[in-house]
Amino acid sequence: MNLAGVFSGWTRRAAMPGRSGSPVHAFDPALLWVTVGLLAWGLVMVYSASIALSDNPRFGAYGQTYFLTRQALFLALSFVVGLLTFQVKIETWERVAPWLFVASLLLLVAVLIPHVGKGVNGAHRWIGLGPISFQPSELAKVSVLLYAANYMVRKMEVKERFFRAVLPMAAAVAVVGVLLLAEPDMGAFMVIAVIAMGILFLGGVNARMFFLIALVMVVAFVLMIALSDWRRERIFAYLDPWNEKYTLGKGYQLSHSLIAIGRGEIFGVGLGGSVEKLHWLPEAHTDFLLAVIGEEFGLVGVLALIGLFLWMTRRIMHIGRQAIALDRVFAGLVAQGVGLWIGFQAFINMGVNLGALPTKGLTLPLMSYGGSAVLMNVVSIALVLRVDYENRLLMRGGRS
Repeated sequence: MNLAGVFSGWTRRAAMPGRSGSPVHAFDPALLWVTVGLLAWGLVMVYSASIALSDNPRFGAYGQTYFLTRQALFLALSFVVGLLTFQVKIETWERVAPWLFVASLLLLVAVLIPHVGKGVNGAHRWIGLGPISFQPSELAKVSVLLYAANYMVRKMEVKERFFRAVLPMAAAVAVVGVLLLAEPDMGAFMVIAVIAMGILFLGGVNARMFFLIALVMVVAFVLMIALSDWRRERIFAYLDPWNEKYTLGKGYQLSHSLIAIGRGEIFGVGLGGSVEKLHWLPEAHTDFLLAVIGEEFGLVGVLALIGLFLWMTRRIMHIGRQAIALDRVFAGLVAQGVGLWIGFQAFINMGVNLGALPTKGLTLPLMSYGGSAVLMNVVSIALVLRVDYENRLLMRGGRS
């Protein structure tokens, strides 16, 4: 496939004048440019947050541009895969959704097989593919999203009946949850549960059933925390990160994240001027990238970032509602599922960095370092752009 030709074709279509003389865009240009802006800002911040890691003996074999180079390669790969994803019709994604879900389950099982799954810090979440690693839980987010939307379309006639409409989907999510908790990756399970629950609700499941399932999920997560010593310690550390019992243990990341954001004050210390990234704040280029942004860009930078994610989530949800209004229920649920995913994960990551939520290993969408996460984020945005593209074709009297 000639990707340059595809891009130039989109550009020509985007520049075609409509009947009123204004340009008719092939898809939402604002959503595309906000996505590109977040990716570019994330690349700069990954470089800023990781530039000093080569001084750490743990990363002594890496140069100062190691993480920058790899993130740039991830972005290039994500762009190519995103282009290819955009070329596939939404109806095709609807047909393959169950098979993609099965494939993601098999990969989640493979992660737990010795010598297949790759372990880091006691967690087995990756499969080694030569010089890179792939995280199946990121693929599971996309596959559960597509499967849940497909499931709701197929069960539309019986959505008022609990056992026929809801229980099978709940069982599927439970299987994914068991596999993720075995890694362990409770953060990914939380995101997947919210995606599935959100699509069930938006798909029209009876409100009483929805709130019953939500209550069961909340109780389940509370029990998971209560029955796990190290998860309980995280909660206690979150409640009092300055306690001498936690400040050098479970509360270490949170306390230094708060110090970083406090140092940034209103306008920040300037790009590259962060002190906390100099071996004080662990995982500054992944889970705690927002803390470095807060230190270097201050309150203004954090508020700008929150505003961009709020706008993106709102715009994606609007595209989903538009698709449903055009009687494209699957496409609409897919877009709204992506909105829930991006919005919820950004909310959790920001809440953790700002000390509003307990520490949880979730990256900042589109921005944090990580090939699998960025790849799946770009694929999800490409799906939304495809939904919007087909919406516009239908509204202009064409065929999707």
